[in-house]
Amino acid sequence: MAVAWIGNRETLLERAVEHAAALLHSSRCPVFSFDTDIHGTRAAIALAERVGASYDHVDGVGLARETALLTDKGGMFVAPGEVRRRADLVVIVGELPELHRGLVTDLAGTVPDLAAGNAREFFLIGDRGTRAPPLGGRKATRLSCGKAGIGGTLAALRALCAGRHVAAPVSNFARFQSALAGASFPVFVFSGHSSDGLALEMLQGLIADLNRTSRASGLHLPASESGWGSTLASTWMTGFPLRTSFARGFPEFDPWRFDGARQIAAGEADFHLWISANGNRSPESRNGATLVALAKTARPIAGAEVTVAIGKAGIDHDAVSYASGTGTLAFVSADQASQLPPASAILRSIAKHIPAGAALPC
Repeated sequence: MAVAWIGNRETLLERAVEHAAALLHSSRCPVFSFDTDIHGTRAAIALAERVGASYDHVDGVGLARETALLTDKGGMFVAPGEVRRRADLVVIVGELPELHRGLVTDLAGTVPDLAAGNAREFFLIGDRGTRAPPLGGRKATRLSCGKAGIGGTLAALRALCAGRHVAAPVSNFARFQSALAGASFPVFVFSGHSSDGLALEMLQGLIADLNRTSRASGLHLPASESGWGSTLASTWMTGFPLRTSFARGFPEFDPWRFDGARQIAAGEADFHLWISANGNRSPESRNGATLVALAKTARPIAGAEVTVAIGKAGIDHDAVSYASGTGTLAFVSADQASQLPPASAILRSIAKHIPAGAALPC
């Protein structure tokens, strides 16, 4: 089985790694995009530091919204375990990513110890096109402000809860107000997947208002588990989250300048290292940038100068990843261990062919 290609031609892994390193070393503005586990993230950031690259997640839009909320505004958050145990009123904000639907289903099937009636009540903020997660046969009451969207509905809810008038009514608000008044621990479940930055900020404003006279909190379910794990790893390594660059020899964070997709689309990058073991993803348009791809694939990636086949974390090899169900990092054992190398191993091999700098983490 071939595991490495230069262009469309099969080659030895060692030669592919050497060629990738030579291309990277000769570049002037390299950009890294990755979707990988904690070890892969650490190796990618250490390599970025050595070559002066910027780095981002392959699907960084939702993650950037969540990061901006925490870095710019802050908020009130609670752990998933506390929601399972305590929350008697759950408000789902927008459409959650598919990977979190099991957690919400689990909430519908468990009983909180603070619920007077031994049952959670569910609400969903969104229009008719917003899909509710499965609730084990139960239904979530929909809160919607017509065509105002999630942000407009949250703004109207905040105004109504404060006793102010609004231009357009929110459907089922009376029921929501009654449930809120009787709840011991309401929790708003959200993600940057379907909510924009203003909506997330408005949500935190609503939660803060409720805490003036009672109690409420938010449960952050990240747009990408691997992405949030990478965000945490980047923060402890550099002091900054994703969308950071070492172009000037030290870490700089700028969510607009170092948006990897934007840099490539604008033609700012001359080298693109793309890392993802998810088969449903493909690199952005090269736009003149030399592409080196590390992917779980049986054939070369279209347009790539170098392609190396890697294993998927938690499937082909053991990994440490972020687990939204517990809100922390967790060890994941390989389900179907294979000979495909992890991204971290290939990145360290590439680093060996780059002139010496800071040692990469183990």
